[in-house]
Amino acid sequence: MRRFFSGIGMLLRGFAFWGRRPGLMMLGLIPAAIVSIVILAALVALGFSMPGLTDWLTPFADEWDDPWPTVVRSAVGAIIFGAAIVLAAVTFTALTLAVGDPFYERIWRAVELEVGGDVPEHGLGFWRSVRDSIVLIAAGFVTAIGVALTGFVPLVGAVLAPTLGVLLSGRLLATELSSRAFEARGIDRRTRRALFRGHRAELLGFGVATQLCFMIPLGAILTMPAAVAGSTLLARTVLDARGVAQAPVAQAPIEQAPVARAPDSPLE
Repeated sequence: MRRFFSGIGMLLRGFAFWGRRPGLMMLGLIPAAIVSIVILAALVALGFSMPGLTDWLTPFADEWDDPWPTVVRSAVGAIIFGAAIVLAAVTFTALTLAVGDPFYERIWRAVELEVGGDVPEHGLGFWRSVRDSIVLIAAGFVTAIGVALTGFVPLVGAVLAPTLGVLLSGRLLATELSSRAFEARGIDRRTRRALFRGHRAELLGFGVATQLCFMIPLGAILTMPAAVAGSTLLARTVLDARGVAQAPVAQAPIEQAPVARAPDSPLE
Protein backbone atom coordinates (compact mmCIF):
# COMPACT_ATOMS: atom_id res chain seq x y z
CA MET A 1 0.00 0.00 0.00
CA ARG A 2 2.91 2.36 0.62
CA ARG A 3 3.88 2.23 -3.03
CA PHE A 4 0.24 2.75 -4.07
CA PHE A 5 0.02 5.94 -2.00
CA SER A 6 3.39 6.97 -3.38
CA GLY A 7 1.78 6.94 -6.83
CA ILE A 8 -1.03 9.15 -5.53
CA GLY A 9 1.66 11.47 -4.19
CA MET A 10 3.09 11.84 -7.69
CA LEU A 11 -0.19 13.40 -8.83
CA LEU A 12 -0.19 15.72 -5.80
CA ARG A 13 3.35 16.78 -6.67
CA GLY A 14 2.09 17.45 -10.19
CA PHE A 15 -0.58 19.77 -8.75
CA ALA A 16 2.22 21.58 -6.88
CA PHE A 17 3.49 22.81 -10.25
CA TRP A 18 0.48 25.13 -10.37
CA GLY A 19 2.19 27.13 -7.65
CA ARG A 20 5.65 27.10 -9.26
CA ARG A 21 4.80 27.45 -12.96
CA PRO A 22 1.22 28.84 -13.17
CA GLY A 23 1.63 30.37 -16.62
CA LEU A 24 2.92 27.14 -18.13
CA MET A 25 0.20 25.07 -16.45
CA MET A 26 -2.49 27.46 -17.69
CA LEU A 27 -1.47 26.63 -21.26
CA GLY A 28 -2.34 23.01 -20.53
CA LEU A 29 -5.96 24.02 -19.83
CA ILE A 30 -6.60 25.09 -23.43
CA PRO A 31 -6.58 21.69 -25.20
CA ALA A 32 -8.20 20.02 -22.18
CA ALA A 33 -11.11 22.49 -22.28
CA ILE A 34 -11.63 22.05 -26.03
CA VAL A 35 -11.67 18.26 -25.89
CA SER A 36 -13.82 18.16 -22.73
CA ILE A 37 -16.58 20.10 -24.51
CA VAL A 38 -16.68 17.47 -27.27
CA ILE A 39 -16.64 14.55 -24.79
CA LEU A 40 -19.32 16.16 -22.60
CA ALA A 41 -21.57 16.72 -25.63
CA ALA A 42 -21.21 13.03 -26.54
CA LEU A 43 -22.12 11.94 -22.99
CA VAL A 44 -25.16 14.25 -22.93
CA ALA A 45 -26.32 12.82 -26.26
CA LEU A 46 -25.90 9.30 -24.87
CA GLY A 47 -27.93 10.25 -21.80
CA PHE A 48 -30.84 11.51 -23.90
CA SER A 49 -30.81 8.39 -26.07
CA MET A 50 -30.52 5.99 -23.12
CA PRO A 51 -34.27 5.18 -22.72
CA GLY A 52 -34.59 4.11 -26.33
CA LEU A 53 -31.28 2.24 -26.23
CA THR A 54 -32.18 0.24 -23.11
CA ASP A 55 -35.63 -0.61 -24.56
CA TRP A 56 -33.93 -1.88 -27.71
CA LEU A 57 -31.47 -3.98 -25.73
CA THR A 58 -34.11 -5.55 -23.46
CA PRO A 59 -37.15 -6.52 -25.60
CA PHE A 60 -37.59 -9.60 -23.41
CA ALA A 61 -38.65 -7.35 -20.52
CA ASP A 62 -41.74 -6.03 -22.32
CA GLU A 63 -43.90 -8.86 -21.03
CA TRP A 64 -42.72 -8.66 -17.42
CA ASP A 65 -44.82 -7.26 -14.61
CA ASP A 66 -43.96 -3.90 -13.09
CA PRO A 67 -41.58 -2.82 -11.67
CA TRP A 68 -39.13 -5.37 -13.16
CA PRO A 69 -38.85 -3.88 -16.67
CA THR A 70 -37.90 -0.53 -15.14
CA VAL A 71 -35.44 -2.14 -12.72
CA VAL A 72 -33.71 -4.18 -15.42
CA ARG A 73 -33.55 -1.32 -17.91
CA SER A 74 -32.24 1.07 -15.27
CA ALA A 75 -29.50 -1.40 -14.40
CA VAL A 76 -28.60 -1.88 -18.07
CA GLY A 77 -28.53 1.88 -18.56
CA ALA A 78 -26.25 2.34 -15.54
CA ILE A 79 -23.86 -0.32 -16.85
CA ILE A 80 -23.75 1.24 -20.32
CA PHE A 81 -23.20 4.71 -18.92
CA GLY A 82 -20.47 3.44 -16.59
CA ALA A 83 -18.67 1.86 -19.53
CA ALA A 84 -19.12 5.11 -21.45
CA ILE A 85 -17.49 7.04 -18.60
CA VAL A 86 -14.47 4.72 -18.78
CA LEU A 87 -14.21 5.18 -22.55
CA ALA A 88 -14.74 8.94 -22.20
CA ALA A 89 -11.85 9.28 -19.73
CA VAL A 90 -9.47 7.34 -21.97
CA THR A 91 -10.62 9.15 -25.12
CA PHE A 92 -10.32 12.52 -23.38
CA THR A 93 -6.72 11.76 -22.41
CA ALA A 94 -5.81 10.46 -25.86
CA LEU A 95 -7.32 13.39 -27.78
CA THR A 96 -6.03 16.00 -25.34
CA LEU A 97 -2.47 14.70 -25.53
CA ALA A 98 -2.64 14.69 -29.35
CA VAL A 99 -4.24 18.13 -29.72
CA GLY A 100 -2.17 19.75 -26.99
CA ASP A 101 1.18 18.09 -27.75
CA PRO A 102 3.13 21.41 -27.99
CA PHE A 103 1.71 22.59 -24.64
CA TYR A 104 2.27 19.34 -22.78
CA GLU A 105 5.76 18.94 -24.21
CA ARG A 106 6.67 22.24 -22.56
CA ILE A 107 5.28 21.00 -19.22
CA TRP A 108 7.14 17.70 -19.60
CA ARG A 109 10.41 19.46 -20.39
CA ALA A 110 10.03 21.88 -17.47
CA VAL A 111 9.56 18.97 -15.06
CA GLU A 112 12.49 17.08 -16.58
CA LEU A 113 14.75 20.11 -16.18
CA GLU A 114 13.65 20.60 -12.59
CA VAL A 115 14.37 16.97 -11.75
CA GLY A 116 17.77 17.26 -13.43
CA GLY A 117 19.90 14.83 -15.37
CA ASP A 118 19.99 14.24 -19.10
CA VAL A 119 16.89 15.63 -20.85
CA PRO A 120 16.17 14.49 -24.44
CA GLU A 121 16.38 17.27 -27.00
CA HIS A 122 13.18 16.31 -28.82
CA GLY A 123 9.73 15.18 -27.71
CA LEU A 124 7.45 12.72 -29.47
CA GLY A 125 6.15 14.90 -32.27
CA PHE A 126 2.54 15.36 -33.42
CA TRP A 127 2.14 12.23 -35.54
CA ARG A 128 3.69 10.00 -32.90
CA SER A 129 1.19 11.43 -30.42
CA VAL A 130 -1.67 10.74 -32.84
CA ARG A 131 -0.57 7.12 -33.24
CA ASP A 132 -0.32 6.63 -29.49
CA SER A 133 -3.75 8.24 -29.06
CA ILE A 134 -5.34 5.78 -31.51
CA VAL A 135 -3.77 2.86 -29.62
CA LEU A 136 -5.05 4.25 -26.30
CA ILE A 137 -8.60 4.75 -27.62
CA ALA A 138 -8.65 1.19 -28.96
CA ALA A 139 -7.48 -0.15 -25.59
CA GLY A 140 -10.10 2.00 -23.85
CA PHE A 141 -12.83 0.61 -26.12
CA VAL A 142 -11.88 -2.97 -25.20
CA THR A 143 -11.77 -2.01 -21.52
CA ALA A 144 -15.23 -0.40 -21.72
CA ILE A 145 -16.68 -3.58 -23.25
CA GLY A 146 -15.11 -5.67 -20.49
CA VAL A 147 -16.50 -3.36 -17.81
CA ALA A 148 -19.98 -3.49 -19.38
CA LEU A 149 -19.95 -7.29 -19.48
CA THR A 150 -18.75 -7.45 -15.88
CA GLY A 151 -21.79 -5.44 -14.85
CA PHE A 152 -24.05 -8.33 -15.80
CA VAL A 153 -22.44 -10.71 -13.28
CA PRO A 154 -25.22 -11.64 -10.82
CA LEU A 155 -25.16 -10.07 -7.34
CA VAL A 156 -21.67 -8.49 -7.55
CA GLY A 157 -21.79 -6.92 -11.01
CA ALA A 158 -23.16 -3.57 -9.84
CA VAL A 159 -20.17 -3.09 -7.52
CA LEU A 160 -17.54 -4.96 -9.51
CA ALA A 161 -18.07 -3.10 -12.79
CA PRO A 162 -17.39 0.48 -11.59
CA THR A 163 -14.49 -0.68 -9.39
CA LEU A 164 -12.92 -2.58 -12.27
CA GLY A 165 -13.55 0.38 -14.56
CA VAL A 166 -11.65 2.79 -12.30
CA LEU A 167 -8.74 0.37 -11.87
CA LEU A 168 -8.35 -0.59 -15.54
CA SER A 169 -8.92 2.86 -16.99
CA GLY A 170 -6.62 4.38 -14.34
CA ARG A 171 -3.83 2.01 -15.31
CA LEU A 172 -4.33 2.87 -18.98
CA LEU A 173 -4.20 6.59 -18.22
CA ALA A 174 -1.04 6.28 -16.13
CA THR A 175 0.70 4.16 -18.77
CA GLU A 176 -0.07 6.60 -21.56
CA LEU A 177 0.60 9.79 -19.59
CA SER A 178 4.02 8.55 -18.49
CA SER A 179 5.02 7.36 -21.97
CA ARG A 180 6.52 10.67 -23.11
CA ALA A 181 9.57 10.46 -20.86
CA PHE A 182 10.24 6.90 -22.02
CA GLU A 183 9.65 7.31 -25.74
CA ALA A 184 11.67 10.52 -25.88
CA ARG A 185 14.60 8.35 -24.77
CA GLY A 186 13.87 5.71 -27.40
CA ILE A 187 12.38 3.20 -24.92
CA ASP A 188 9.65 1.12 -26.57
CA ARG A 189 6.49 -0.28 -24.96
CA ARG A 190 7.93 -3.71 -24.24
CA THR A 191 10.94 -2.28 -22.43
CA ARG A 192 8.70 0.17 -20.63
CA ARG A 193 6.58 -2.66 -19.25
CA ALA A 194 9.74 -4.37 -18.03
CA LEU A 195 10.89 -1.19 -16.28
CA PHE A 196 7.54 -0.83 -14.52
CA ARG A 197 7.51 -4.39 -13.13
CA GLY A 198 8.81 -3.24 -9.78
CA HIS A 199 6.65 -0.11 -9.76
CA ARG A 200 3.19 -1.39 -10.66
CA ALA A 201 1.66 -0.21 -7.40
CA GLU A 202 2.88 3.37 -8.01
CA LEU A 203 1.54 3.22 -11.56
CA LEU A 204 -1.87 2.04 -10.34
CA GLY A 205 -2.01 4.58 -7.51
CA PHE A 206 -1.24 7.44 -9.86
CA GLY A 207 -3.75 6.20 -12.44
CA VAL A 208 -6.61 5.63 -10.00
CA ALA A 209 -6.11 9.08 -8.46
CA THR A 210 -6.09 10.66 -11.90
CA GLN A 211 -9.21 8.78 -13.01
CA LEU A 212 -11.12 9.80 -9.89
CA CYS A 213 -10.14 13.44 -10.43
CA PHE A 214 -11.35 13.17 -14.03
CA MET A 215 -14.78 12.07 -12.78
CA ILE A 216 -15.28 15.29 -10.80
CA PRO A 217 -17.11 18.05 -12.75
CA LEU A 218 -14.45 20.18 -14.48
CA GLY A 219 -11.87 17.98 -12.79
CA ALA A 220 -10.47 16.63 -16.04
CA ILE A 221 -9.63 20.12 -17.30
CA LEU A 222 -7.88 21.21 -14.11
CA THR A 223 -6.17 17.86 -13.56
CA MET A 224 -4.72 17.31 -17.03
CA PRO A 225 -1.69 19.66 -16.70
CA ALA A 226 -0.97 18.28 -13.22
CA ALA A 227 -1.30 14.72 -14.55
CA VAL A 228 1.29 15.42 -17.24
CA ALA A 229 3.67 16.86 -14.63
CA GLY A 230 3.03 14.07 -12.14
CA SER A 231 3.40 11.32 -14.74
CA THR A 232 6.77 12.77 -15.72
CA LEU A 233 7.87 12.56 -12.08
CA LEU A 234 6.61 8.97 -11.98
CA ALA A 235 8.52 8.05 -15.12
CA ARG A 236 11.70 9.69 -13.86
CA THR A 237 11.40 7.79 -10.58
CA VAL A 238 11.33 4.53 -12.53
CA LEU A 239 14.11 5.58 -14.90
CA ASP A 240 16.38 6.85 -12.13
CA ALA A 241 15.82 3.68 -10.09
CA ARG A 242 16.97 1.60 -13.07
CA GLY A 243 19.80 3.98 -13.99
CA VAL A 244 18.29 4.74 -17.40
CA ALA A 245 17.45 8.44 -17.17
CA GLN A 246 21.01 9.65 -17.02
CA ALA A 247 23.29 8.22 -19.61
CA PRO A 248 26.88 7.93 -18.46
CA VAL A 249 29.01 10.74 -19.73
CA ALA A 250 32.35 9.68 -21.12
CA GLN A 251 35.18 11.54 -19.51
CA ALA A 252 38.50 12.10 -21.18
CA PRO A 253 41.47 10.88 -19.22
CA ILE A 254 43.05 13.63 -17.20
CA GLU A 255 46.70 14.05 -17.99
CA GLN A 256 48.79 15.06 -15.07
CA ALA A 257 50.92 18.08 -15.70
CA PRO A 258 54.62 17.51 -15.11
CA VAL A 259 55.60 18.58 -11.64
CA ALA A 260 58.12 21.37 -11.70
CA ARG A 261 61.24 20.39 -9.83
CA ALA A 262 62.96 22.99 -7.73
CA PRO A 263 66.56 23.70 -8.68
CA ASP A 264 69.16 21.83 -6.76
CA SER A 265 70.25 23.63 -3.68
CA PRO A 266 73.92 24.59 -3.64
CA LEU A 267 74.14 23.01 -0.20
CA GLU A 268 73.41 19.51 -1.60
